Amino acid sequence: MGKQIGQLSPGMEILVVEDSYTQAMKLKQILEESSYVVSVTHNGQEALSHIKKKKPDVVISDVMMPEVNGYELCERIKDDDKLKDIPVILLTSLSEPSDIIKGLKCGADHFITKPYDKDYLLSHIHYILVNRELRKSSVTDMGVEIFFGGQKYYITSDRLQIIDLLFSTYEVVAHKNKELERVNKRLKKSLETIKTLEGLVPICSRCKKIRNDKGFWQHLEVYLTAHSNVEFTHGICPDCERKLYSEKEELK
Repeated sequence: MGKQIGQLSPGMEILVVEDSYTQAMKLKQILEESSYVVSVTHNGQEALSHIKKKKPDVVISDVMMPEVNGYELCERIKDDDKLKDIPVILLTSLSEPSDIIKGLKCGADHFITKPYDKDYLLSHIHYILVNRELRKSSVTDMGVEIFFGGQKYYITSDRLQIIDLLFSTYEVVAHKNKELERVNKRLKKSLETIKTLEGLVPICSRCKKIRNDKGFWQHLEVYLTAHSNVEFTHGICPDCERKLYSEKEELK
């Protein structure tokens, strides 16, 4: 009985290229827990030497590395006829549209943004490996089969359409991320205000001044203005108004 759609052969090999020992070991553990065979190198030059000796099923490389960075490593792999079929996943912050341009230029197969979620990382590795297996047996100039969300799809879009869609999708995501950052900043500021105002606040029982964190006494309105977004308008309450006018009458 043949393999089901989306099922991979056991023991597939992944090469991790990461100059941070801690990050490399973390990624190695995640992959080995999912039954992948993992090798680790700590720079692009070391990775190239390893690949030429033992060809992996996938390369996962950090972008920022000394000597040969992730983009350069990917470009060298894709320029080698014996290695260019190896899928390359780049670990990046993906903070600028130029990151996508660099990825397309060097021939990267996928981006994983840092810090990455474990399940997200594993699902994308699975996605790339399954699609590679599908394309081995389905090569055509008219379109390509892809595996996504547990199903096979047949894509006939031309390259320019795919690139346009890629950039428009990135633009939407980038815009939403910027909006989210602004909301998070406002939320953080609000939480800081709440934290500042919570708890016991020393207040004079006679003049109602408040003692601040540095031990100085301030008028209530000064203290609240400094520790919140409150703005004051001045008026006079009925009790004070009656007292004020009664005092004026007494002076006549």
